[in-house]
This record gives sequence, structure tokens and C-alpha cells, in this order.
Amino acid sequence: MAPTQATIKDYAILPILLPSSPALSLPSPATHTLYLRPHAPKIPTEADERALFLVNVPIDSTASHFRAIFAHLLGGAGRVEDVIFEGEKRNVSNALVELENSKAKDANKGKKRKRGQDEDMEAPELPAVWDRKLHRSGSTAVVVFVDTRSVEAVLKAVKKLHKSGKESKYPVWGKGLEDKVEKLGSARYAAHHALRYPDVKTLQQNVDMFMTVFNSKEERKKREEKRGRNVPDEDGFVTVTRGGRVGPARREDAEEKKREMEEREEKKRKEREGEGFYRFQVRERRKMEQGELVRQFEEDKKRVEKLRASKGKRGIRPEN
Repeated sequence: MAPTQATIKDYAILPILLPSSPALSLPSPATHTLYLRPHAPKIPTEADERALFLVNVPIDSTASHFRAIFAHLLGGAGRVEDVIFEGEKRNVSNALVELENSKAKDANKGKKRKRGQDEDMEAPELPAVWDRKLHRSGSTAVVVFVDTRSVEAVLKAVKKLHKSGKESKYPVWGKGLEDKVEKLGSARYAAHHALRYPDVKTLQQNVDMFMTVFNSKEERKKREEKRGRNVPDEDGFVTVTRGGRVGPARREDAEEKKREMEEREEKKRKEREGEGFYRFQVRERRKMEQGELVRQFEEDKKRVEKLRASKGKRGIRPEN
């Protein structure tokens, strides 16, 4: 057979043989095409140079399938570290960073754990109700190898496969995995029905783990609030937070300051109301004040005249 097309644009073409599968409505064997290239995301990570980006993965793909495929291409030396499928909750870039972090954690396994490291754990997910995930047609995946040599060796093996032009050398999808991956068809739905009703022990473990994470987050929140009571912010104010029976000693002082502040605000509000907010209110207030002064002046003037008149009757005249 003549050599087939080996590449299309930046992608290397990897043909694989799909065996017949009644569960996938595949009555006879067929050839499926995978497209792969070195992984080059927009946000690079340290693991990109040892990862391949795959397009058009089969809908029943698992990590075991890809390990078997690349082991076949490399003569049993395929060293796949992880497979990240499209649509997984973990982001591809984050997953690659997690791989690097996991190696560092393994290296520090014997070291003493510091206080507060358990606070970063996430709440557990609910028990799975499907034993195997199916992917959409034409989806993508990222395969991470243990080193860059494996990536280069896979790309060379794909080129050599096209030069031979023999379909017999094409890797067979799922070969040797018959008893290592979950079944499809009616067996898949029977397993789904069973997983919908987990046992009491599994549920209890899930609830206990969730409560452990929840209590850890609550304790961390309380510690942060306690620190915030005594730490001024950018404007120099100390945050007033709710304390419990075990609240800080300065809680009473904070409440007293709060009352004083409210009294000052109330006093200012009343003063503003008395002065008037609009111009006509200010004018009216000034007129009233002037009228009151004139009235008092007239009253004082009459009182003086009375005093003078009463003194004149007694024979006492006022001095000129």
C-alpha cells in the first residue's frame, strides 16, 4: 500500500483501528484518525514541552486507551504520566501545574507538615453515578509524558508508521484492555443504576469529609476576623466585627466608640436641620432672629422709659 498523508498543517496524523462494537453501533472494524501536535497553550507551563495535544479522540476514550496506544508505538516503552480530556472540571493549564506541584509534594513527603496546610483542601464531590465518562465526537485531550524524549519518539513513530503504509501496523483501539476498562452497552446502564444508590458507608465518608473541610474554613474565617479586630485598615479605622462569648477584650471599647460616633452624627444632623438646608430657610431664620432682636430692643426701651417716668414722680430727675 502506498504511504498515506502523514501531516496536515501543524498536526501529525495517527490512524488507529477501531474493532467492531455493538455498543457503539459499529458492526465492522473501521479506521479512526487522531491528530496530534506538541502542546502550545496561550498560557504556557513548564510541562508543555512534554505534552501532546490530541484532536478527534474517540468517544469512549480513557487514559488506559492512550497509554496502550503510545506503548504500542514506542514498543512497550510508552511513558504517559497523565491524560486531561476536554470538558473536565480541572483546567488543562492548572492540571499541568498540579502535576509539577505533586512531584514537589512527593519529594517533601517525609518532612514535617506545617500548621495551616490542611486548610487549602477543597470540599469533596458527590459520589459518581457513572463508572465511565463518554466524550463528544471530535473532542480534544492533552497527553502528558514523563519527559520530552517520549514526545519526540511518538512523533517519529507516527512518521515511520506512514512510511510503512501497512494497516496491520496500525495500533488497535482497546487491545488488551478488555478486562481493564468498564463495559459499555447494557452493562454501563446496569452499573449506573447501582451507583445511583451508594452504600451508607460511602455516604458517611463523604459527609464527614465535607464537614471536616467546612469546619476548617470556619476556623480560618474566625481567625481572620479576630486579627481584623485589632488591625487598622488603610484609613486608620479598626474593623468592628461580631464577637461571641469568647470575643476580644476590646469589644466593649469598640461598642462605646460606636455609640459616641452615633451621638455625634445625631448632633450634627440636628444642627443641620436647625440651620436649614435651603437658602430660603436660611433667610427666614435670619429674619426671625432680626425680628426677635428688634422686639427685645423695643421692650428694653419701654422698660427704660418706665423707670425714668417713675423716678421723675418721686422727685428724682435723670441726669442730663
